[in-house]
Order: sequence, then C-alpha cells, then structure tokens
Amino acid sequence: MRERYLITGGAGFIGSNVAAYYLARRKHVTVFDNCSRPGAAENLRWLRATGGNQLTFIDGDVSQYGPRLEEAVRGADVVLHLAAQVAVTTSVLDPVHDFKTNAIGTLNVLEAVRTCAPEVIVLYSSTNKVYGKMADLEVVETKGRYRYADHPDGISESRPLEFYSPYGCSKGAGDQYTLDYARIYGLRTVVFRQSCIYGPRQFGMEDQGWVAWFGIRAMQGLPVTVYGDGKQVRDVLYVDDLIAAYQGAIDNISVTAGQSYNIGGGPGNTLSLLELVEVLDEHFGGKLYYSFQDWRPGDQRIFVSDIRKAYADFGWTPRVNVQAGVSRLAHWLKENQRLFTDGKTSERSSDGKLAHGAFVGVE
Repeated sequence: MRERYLITGGAGFIGSNVAAYYLARRKHVTVFDNCSRPGAAENLRWLRATGGNQLTFIDGDVSQYGPRLEEAVRGADVVLHLAAQVAVTTSVLDPVHDFKTNAIGTLNVLEAVRTCAPEVIVLYSSTNKVYGKMADLEVVETKGRYRYADHPDGISESRPLEFYSPYGCSKGAGDQYTLDYARIYGLRTVVFRQSCIYGPRQFGMEDQGWVAWFGIRAMQGLPVTVYGDGKQVRDVLYVDDLIAAYQGAIDNISVTAGQSYNIGGGPGNTLSLLELVEVLDEHFGGKLYYSFQDWRPGDQRIFVSDIRKAYADFGWTPRVNVQAGVSRLAHWLKENQRLFTDGKTSERSSDGKLAHGAFVGVE
C-alpha cells in the first residue's frame, strides 16, 4: 500500500492541490520546495493549516543535490516531480537558471531515486512545449479561432519532439532523462506532457498560467496584454482531472512505467484567449480590457492533446468541462481576493518581513 508521497514543488499550484488530495486521504505528504514562486508561501500556509502531522515540509532546491533530497526520496513510495521553472519568457531571459532548475533538477531527482530508493514510482511533469512550434502542421482559422486541418483528435505521443526555446530544451531534457532511466535502470517512471492546467491556488502570471492570470485581472478590473491575435487555442484541463490522471498512472504502474502521456483537456475542452475573455466577463460582471502585442518566441497557434493513450492504458478522461472549471476558478478568486492586490500577492521573505512578489510578464 502506498502511504508516503514526496512532491517536489509541492507548494506550487499543481503541487499544493496534489498534496491536499493525498492529505485528505490520510496519506503522509512531504513537500520539497524553496518557495521562490509567488503564491508558494501562501499555499504552504494553507497546507499546514489543513495537513496536521501528516505533512512534512523540507526547504530544498532540486537543482542542488544533497542529503535533504536523498532523505526525502528514501521516505517516499511515490515521487511526484513538479518542481520547475515554468515560463518560456523567463527561460529566454535567464537560460542558465532555467537549465539548472529543469534539466539538472530532474536529473538530481532521478539520481536520488536510483541510488537511494529504486523501487519508488516517479511521475514527471513535462510540457507540450517539447513538440516545439509544429510549423509543419496545417492550421486554419474558423469562427475566430484556430484548428488543425488534419488532426481532429489532437497531437499524439507519436509526434516527433522538437525542442524550441530554452524552456522547451530544459523540460525536454528532463522528459527524455525520465524515460531513459526507465529503459536503462529499470526505474518506474512516467512522463506527463501537460497542456494548460488551471484551477484554484493558481497565482497566475502574465508569462505563465494564462487562464488564472486573465481571471485575476478580470476580478481586479485591470487590463491584460494578448500576445498574438487572441485566436490561439489550447486544450485546458482542470487540476482535479490532472490529479486523477496521476493516480490512474500510479494505480496501473505495471502498464504506465516508462511511458509518456499527452495530458490536457483534449478536443472537448478547448479555449481561445478571446473566448476566455468572454467567459470571464460573464463571471465577473464587467469587461476585461485587453491590448495586443506581437507573438512571443515559440508560441503555437494551437495545441490540443490527443488523450486517447491515457484512456487506453488507465481509463482516464477529463470530467470537468471548461464551463464548470472556469466557474470554480472564478469562485475561488472571489473568495480569496485578499491574496491579490494591484497584481501582486503577499509573501513573506526568509527574514519573516512582509514582501511582495510582483506578477511579471500567456503561456
């Protein structure tokens, strides 16, 4: 029976939701995080208030290999490796930090598992950016949004990888190392190439977490910048459905070990940027103003995941549709307006003084 879960990046958006899921089921959860991202300290406070003695926090950085990481791995049955630098724009500005966090950080986690606890299950949070710009695919515009001309089910795992941007390279390196450690060392690893995940406890920023970022700005009555023409489309996935995918892969590890899965909302759960604006206008009773700027490097006009492999291997399919998911996110934002002031979120620095981590910079 799997009772102990280590979550690197466990104070982040996805990580805190995963931690809460297992804590609610009376599992022991270890959060390994340096709390460098805006919102992480608030998420950790929330987990501590609900987790009791089932929760352990380790202040650690996966880019630094050492006893803390080894100790955390030894105490786990399952490792969910979610710690990452998550924004394309940030990776362009500081590719060295991006590489250390995403590529070296992933290698460090894999090495800790290989040397200290090779029986552990490892789930790696990858990205659809490993497929690059996909400029060879024909894309057409229909009713103010883009669609594939020839891929009605979306992009499958058989699509060749083509890393684009430092972020794509660093996450792609981690992706391939995770798969190779299953092939070479026999580790039980699974890769999730995730599309746009959204939901509560997401402190979205302009350069990453666009669904939440637009929601935050709509709640505040502040404008957003649309990079490109706003017709670009993504399949979006509510975080509870992602957690169900994680659990499905864990429960079927004899099938999923060494495999990669494209995980997103699929063809049935897609949004363009301008469509999201319309939905948020309804939820917040106002008009979300926006302006346009040029496309950003590596941006895809459309990405939709083909999620049939996940259904075939462990019976997973999204259950929360776009309307219900955005409604839940809007409700959480309204209930937690205190966490957001003028595009900032309150944080406490290492010396305990109140600081502010400004939202900088849509993936």
